[in-house]
Amino acid sequence: MTVVVRIPTVLRSAVEGQTTVTVSETTIGKVLEHLIATYPGLNGQLLNSDGTLHRFLNVYVNDDDVRYLGGLDAPVASGDEVTLLPAVAGGAH
Repeated sequence: MTVVVRIPTVLRSAVEGQTTVTVSETTIGKVLEHLIATYPGLNGQLLNSDGTLHRFLNVYVNDDDVRYLGGLDAPVASGDEVTLLPAVAGGAH
């Protein structure tokens, strides 16, 4: 079983410049934990210290927001594509 994770430009330096990473996991939480274990530079960017999804990270499975699919418990299946999309925040008042 393989799941392809699309890595945005802003996170690529933490994954050795890769644009995609292939993992074999069954839920979004396990996918993110695998990425953090394999690429420690992602620690704090994907999950909060309490293990919850980072509030400024949007995660999609096949274009569906995981927040509506069960959050970290959202299932992934072979052939699924996971997209990580950090939110853009800030600006002038």
